[in-house]
Amino acid sequence: MNSRERVLAALNHREPDRVPRDLGSTIATGIHPDAYRALKRHLGLNDDWQYLSAHAQLARVEPPVVERLGIDLLPLMPESAARAPALDAHRAYVDRWSVEWRLPEEGGYYYVSHPPLANATSLGDLRALRFPEPQEDFRALAEQARRLRATTDKALVLNPQVGFMHQSQFLRGCDRWLMDLTHPTFAAALMDRALDVWLAETAALLRAVGKYADVVIYADDLAFQDRPMVSRRTFDQLLKPRLRRVFDLLKSSGLPVLYHTCGNVWSLIDDFVEWGVDALNPIQVSAGEMGNTAELKRRWGDRLAFWGAVDARRVGRAAAPDAVRAEAQRRVDDLARGGGYVLAATHDLQAQVPPENICAMFDVASISSEVCAA
Repeated sequence: MNSRERVLAALNHREPDRVPRDLGSTIATGIHPDAYRALKRHLGLNDDWQYLSAHAQLARVEPPVVERLGIDLLPLMPESAARAPALDAHRAYVDRWSVEWRLPEEGGYYYVSHPPLANATSLGDLRALRFPEPQEDFRALAEQARRLRATTDKALVLNPQVGFMHQSQFLRGCDRWLMDLTHPTFAAALMDRALDVWLAETAALLRAVGKYADVVIYADDLAFQDRPMVSRRTFDQLLKPRLRRVFDLLKSSGLPVLYHTCGNVWSLIDDFVEWGVDALNPIQVSAGEMGNTAELKRRWGDRLAFWGAVDARRVGRAAAPDAVRAEAQRRVDDLARGGGYVLAATHDLQAQVPPENICAMFDVASISSEVCAA
């Protein structure tokens, strides 16, 4: 099997020749530049690198690394995402949504330093904020996708912009957004404004690029570590109808749909299946029942594929390679039987992750042992 065949077999619940592997095909399965440079040095490669997403602080995983690790998927993302924003004297910039982001002096990740609707008290304040026009020109990305489709057998993952819930939180501030849900008129109006932009932009993206893609991802977190972030009533009234519009659009493309939502989403998985979600990521095994991957497979494995599940904390600095290997093997044993599993870490690999641990994770899904061996 080639990579595209392998991934599509797994997503269609047919057991491939080996478990597909992902590193860097999405914003949620990427690698920090520091960890990437260390990995390249470990592989005997030069430590040059480029951003996949400057805002998300993720490196683009290049062909030599893709081949050495046997990665089966590549990202489809606008090249503009790789351009670092121009920062002011406070290491901040304002995005097209009027959200101010700041990068700490000590490095790390951008955080929202000024939500433009933080002090809004009325629908009039919401109407006064100018929302961006949906992007509609995806010709450059379509050409990039066409070239990749013609020159590689890797499965291609189309990455739209971040989901409407996250965008609403950036605009309002997450704490205020959560409080708004108890008086939902403002919250509903804000989410609808963000959702309208997302739907129009993603529809244009799918028209231009969808024919070259193999998978499309939607990313919007619904849960905390122990439970969904809203009550069932609020979910049914406010979030579910709007999420249904998202997945109706994505499913209309004919592409398999990967849904990234962190936390303990166990009680919501039946809804995901109802919406036609094909694969769920990250399977955050440190979050409540999500660690019971054998039961996940038993309950939903005939209708839902699983993508991730290797605990990023174990892949991190504290664990030895053998512990990482054991963690990855457990998830393969629980989730890969009969297809329906793509191996990846539960979160982006952070700056200090040892390259030996990255290699150990992917060794488990290798046809031959020691993927990083010289």
